[in-house]
Amino acid sequence: MKIEYLRLKNFKAFQDVEMKNIPNFCILVGANGTGKTTLFNVFGFLRDAFTTNIHTALTKQGGSRGISEMRSRGQEEDIEIELKFRVTPDSPLATYLLIIGEKDGLPIVKREVLKYRRKSRGKPWNFLDFSEGKGYAVTNELDQITDESELRRDEQTLKSPDILAVKGLAQFEKFPVVKALGELIENWHISDFHISKARPEQEAGYAEHLSTEGGNLSLVTQYLYQRHKDIFDLILSKLAHRIPGISNIDAKTTEEGRVLLRFQDGSFEDPFLARYVSDGTIKMLAYLILLHDPRPHPLLCVEEPENQLYPKLLAELAEEFRAYANRGGQVFVSTHSPDFLNSAKLEEVFWLVKENGYTKIKRAAENEQISEYIKLGDQLGYLWKEGFFEGVDPQ
Repeated sequence: MKIEYLRLKNFKAFQDVEMKNIPNFCILVGANGTGKTTLFNVFGFLRDAFTTNIHTALTKQGGSRGISEMRSRGQEEDIEIELKFRVTPDSPLATYLLIIGEKDGLPIVKREVLKYRRKSRGKPWNFLDFSEGKGYAVTNELDQITDESELRRDEQTLKSPDILAVKGLAQFEKFPVVKALGELIENWHISDFHISKARPEQEAGYAEHLSTEGGNLSLVTQYLYQRHKDIFDLILSKLAHRIPGISNIDAKTTEEGRVLLRFQDGSFEDPFLARYVSDGTIKMLAYLILLHDPRPHPLLCVEEPENQLYPKLLAELAEEFRAYANRGGQVFVSTHSPDFLNSAKLEEVFWLVKENGYTKIKRAAENEQISEYIKLGDQLGYLWKEGFFEGVDPQ
């Protein structure tokens, strides 16, 4: 999946913004408080709304105040989220629009639309259109129809107006387009990695994918060693290249049924437990496991990957993120690091600034001065540090 366009209205700091021509690898910079985390929260909110409902997702993001906290300050209009995306590079451009409002003091889905534009011109076809829990979805396979008159629309009523139609209908094979979108949203990964969660011993179990906070790191390491030895060996090779002394990693299950993550330093006979190795070692292992997942997430968001890592490692890490995106998993990364930003391409970088209390999103490639400096051989990290990103106070 590749998101090409994002529009937000009345979503926290984003009172009215849009991002166009979003690349596979998208890097966000900006001072603290400008909204980088909030942008990631949009994706987290949609995933939570899909797995639960709008009310629960709003409460998770905004606390007890729910929609009041999520709506832009000083605004009373509905929250709008619009995505334009392609399921595969050859798929037609799809638009998903979600409008959230209130009724009788409770949040509801005022409008939810999924539409496709089959050709570069012409009116898009609505494959899903719901308002306050009632609407229709198309049951045709997308490649089976050539004219809008052939669409078979199935009228449906959801059990509650705070449930996303894509959630309810994605469970049924007869709504193939909706099902595809639902599977993509469900598999988005918003990384909130905590080293403290990855260090402790784990109860024996099974895990194929790294969790949001990384608490199952040892279980995923064990899974890769047992089921994908080639990927495990590649990860170990890269880790040994970047972290001096590391010669092996394993995940041992104790007699008590706990899994220990152990690191072998080539200079010593006995391995070290995860609780004794550096933060940077744990974090680099987690990123390598995340970025070499045998089944990549369609969307991956990572905040400030430079934390706890040696600056010279950031160029290679940026290349890892780019390679992941090129394999089909779109990546959004926020950073405060000039070293990381020096590895970025001009078309990959956006920056966020506050204007009159609300966040605006600007693109480096659309700034003539920055573009000219890049043509002359400058690097984005140095330009950002020297203040060429207008409105950004380097941290």
